[in-house]
Amino acid sequence: MKKKLLSLVLASTMVAGLLVGCGGNEAASSGDATSTASSEDATSTASSEDATSTDSSADATSTASSGDTIKVGIINNDPNESGYRTANDKSMKEMFTAENGYEASFAYSLKNDEQIASAQKFIQDGVDYLLLSAADTAGWDSVLKDAQAAGTKVILFDRTIDADPSLYEASIVSDMAKEGETAVEWLKGQGLSEYNIIHIQGAMGSAAQIGRSQALIDTAEADGWTIVEQQTATWNAETAQQIVQSVIDRGDKFNVIYAENDDMAKGAVAALDKANISHGVGKDVIIMGYDCNKWALEELLAGNWNYDGQCNPFQASYIDEIIKKLEAGETLSEKTIIMDEKGFDATTITQEDVDTYGI
Repeated sequence: MKKKLLSLVLASTMVAGLLVGCGGNEAASSGDATSTASSEDATSTASSEDATSTDSSADATSTASSGDTIKVGIINNDPNESGYRTANDKSMKEMFTAENGYEASFAYSLKNDEQIASAQKFIQDGVDYLLLSAADTAGWDSVLKDAQAAGTKVILFDRTIDADPSLYEASIVSDMAKEGETAVEWLKGQGLSEYNIIHIQGAMGSAAQIGRSQALIDTAEADGWTIVEQQTATWNAETAQQIVQSVIDRGDKFNVIYAENDDMAKGAVAALDKANISHGVGKDVIIMGYDCNKWALEELLAGNWNYDGQCNPFQASYIDEIIKKLEAGETLSEKTIIMDEKGFDATTITQEDVDTYGI
């Protein structure tokens, strides 16, 4: 692709769009999406929450001498964070390959400052496009202005940020607030005589955590629900298990576990099983998760869980289409694409739903 030798001469003023993103099968969540799902290369090199890792994949590193190659820097969360994130990373790696006309480099972290440092390096390296799934919604204005000055186009995926929309080209995301509202409306519809809830939050400050938490917090305050415990497990099953175990050990009464992803719901259930507390349809504790991992939907189908909210991880084909339009000089008809998502109830889910929407 074109190198940015003119970037310091031409400080471009881009106009862009905004919004949010996250699980299901691509064919299931949107008619335009093409499901991609199968390379072992896609299981990432990222290791821990604390470390930033960068990776130019084997396919992506083969730099074509042709000027038609599009150079992209992709900043994502740790692929080991959850089943959702693994599927998301796999989808990105399968799309942005040399065979598809890209030279791609990847950086991973759950920390905003590390992601920002990676973004600055990618800009210095002269990438044509910076693809960003931000760890935190805040703090991005300065680096996005640097990208704009350098002629690097920014596309958000999966998660929104708090930045002027003119600083990025497009946003392909989930509506996290809507995900939370859908889940809480379902919970309200269960008509419990009292609501005593263990609220297990995701990584604090992320768009997913903010949207999913706020819906529950607002409804609990308005309807007099009791939040027995509210802690972050940072998407981690083991931490979630410890949180629930501590509530059990204290002897506090609860009848709902609202976990902001499937892995944390799984950890919560492990604590219940250890304490011989029943859960699921018609049982003592309602279990709620997010992301629609196939194994989680199977728990719904078996009646062991009660609700799972979809979060679509397959933004790669949308991004590819947007890049092609921008490269052709076309104006985007819509700068913000909201992934189509739904919630699943254990009493109505079918095997077809599991097969179609499970990631």
